[in-house]
Amino acid sequence: MNKKVVLIILDSLGVGELPDAHLFGDAGANTLGNISRTVDSLKLPNLKSMGIGNIIDIKGVEKIDNAIGYYGKSDEMSKAKDTTTGHWEIAGLVSKIPFNTYPDGFPIETIKAIEEFSGRKVVCNKPYSGTQLLDDYAPEQMEKGTLIVYTSADSVLQIAAHEDIIPIEELYKICEKALEICNKYSPVARIIARPYLGSSVGNFKRTERRHDYSVPPTEETMLDRISKANLPVVGIGKTSDIFAGVGITENRLSNKNNLDGIEKTIKAMGEIHNGLIFTNLVDFDMLYGHRRDSEGYKNSLEEFDLYLPKIIELLADDDLLIITADHGCDPTHAGTDHTREYIPILAYGKKLKNNVDIGTKESFTSIAATIEKFLLGKTELNGSFI
Repeated sequence: MNKKVVLIILDSLGVGELPDAHLFGDAGANTLGNISRTVDSLKLPNLKSMGIGNIIDIKGVEKIDNAIGYYGKSDEMSKAKDTTTGHWEIAGLVSKIPFNTYPDGFPIETIKAIEEFSGRKVVCNKPYSGTQLLDDYAPEQMEKGTLIVYTSADSVLQIAAHEDIIPIEELYKICEKALEICNKYSPVARIIARPYLGSSVGNFKRTERRHDYSVPPTEETMLDRISKANLPVVGIGKTSDIFAGVGITENRLSNKNNLDGIEKTIKAMGEIHNGLIFTNLVDFDMLYGHRRDSEGYKNSLEEFDLYLPKIIELLADDDLLIITADHGCDPTHAGTDHTREYIPILAYGKKLKNNVDIGTKESFTSIAATIEKFLLGKTELNGSFI
């Protein structure tokens, strides 16, 4: 029997502070709830039909008693709030030790090694807002051909460079080497290439050619178990990058925007009849959460909601759709970093029961448990909700 799972990550769509959020400086964070109370109106009729308004109070999205499918939320067992940790836990791997972060910048050994390899001087080397960074450092970078190295509250080293000053392939090679350098001197979860264009302060803009270089998962994940069962695992968006390609059988990279990721998901659904389609829609986080743009976040959510009926329509009788997130990034919260929050879980299949409240799961691994049970008929993970 052919059956597939379509797993869509609405990157950063948290649904309220976790019990330990105060330890991360995130007391009061609630990405979806706070957005709804900040914008003039939030209309999500199709997510509403799946029960998203039953998970938390969302202004403009009422609770209903006839939700299609399953709804609930999940705590995070890993003590972090970053992309890599969140996705790995969704795939069944709890990170027992958090990745290193660098609130004071990277050690001199790391910076010197990057400079020696690239032949270019490094500037910045501290936590920075990715958008403010360009106004502050791009003019120098364009004049001198430097590398803008920066970080955040996540375990990440990012390198920004103007595409007309440092060709994109050169930037990619530098970032690939930077991962090796960091593995030696200052381990991180990811290196991110951040190309941009523009000519003066105020009009610099990141391009769509971002690329992530990640360390591989430390243990086997559901992606490995599914692919070892000779089922396809199709990564869309930055999914393959997050897992360093491990367990992914086909990478359909989408680095344009959310709409491109949605369209690639819809196309894959018409071509893939079994296995896993695993999509990450990063604009929510990258363009709106980190930039503290509630209105942009709202518009992007409404865009996804508009395409949701098409996604549901394309599900075969034995397919399963799961919509979730990987962490929060509350645009109403202080700072520009991720926020430690519950993630929503919405699940739908034409043969599933309707209006099922799964409550609060203790770990994101419940999603992996559900997918493995559905596709493989068995799982060693706890928390399956179907």
